[in-house]
Amino acid sequence: MGPLVTAEHRERVASYIELAAEEGAEVVVDGRSSSPDGPGFFLGASLVDRVRPEMRAYQDEIFGPVLEMVRVDSLDEALATVNRNPYGNGTAIFTGDGGAARRYQREVEVGMVGVNVPIPVPIGYYSFGGWRSSLFGDTHMYGPDGIHFYTRGKVVTTRWPEAGPSQVDLGFPQTR
Repeated sequence: MGPLVTAEHRERVASYIELAAEEGAEVVVDGRSSSPDGPGFFLGASLVDRVRPEMRAYQDEIFGPVLEMVRVDSLDEALATVNRNPYGNGTAIFTGDGGAARRYQREVEVGMVGVNVPIPVPIGYYSFGGWRSSLFGDTHMYGPDGIHFYTRGKVVTTRWPEAGPSQVDLGFPQTR
């Protein structure tokens, strides 16, 4: 993970880790203490477990190297919890039940879904982004949608016959 954009952003992300701990979450890996020395706004990767929906760290999109885990008692509770959140960037489910995984990926309302992978970030060709308040504009900004957004397509078909007397020759093979 590279540095965050500004010192203020680094401090904002770090404050969410502190706030989560104060609200009862368990900071399993604390990236605040593993940041390299020197210039830059580095923050090491952090893992925060036992996050609950009423916590501030769950309610806001952090946009930093922080992975939060929310534990629930049932698949129905998992779907309801994620779908109630105003953001819809990414989510993951860890299960050995293929039916539960398929139901989750169909019914959860987010842009990126991971099944037994912690961070569901697709390769660059596919869109990276969410739904609801996690999406800006009417398309995703990475992958083909982003290219289409910044591109105005134009098709040009040309043919350059040799100079000479004006004669229509489309270049098709002729049978004799």
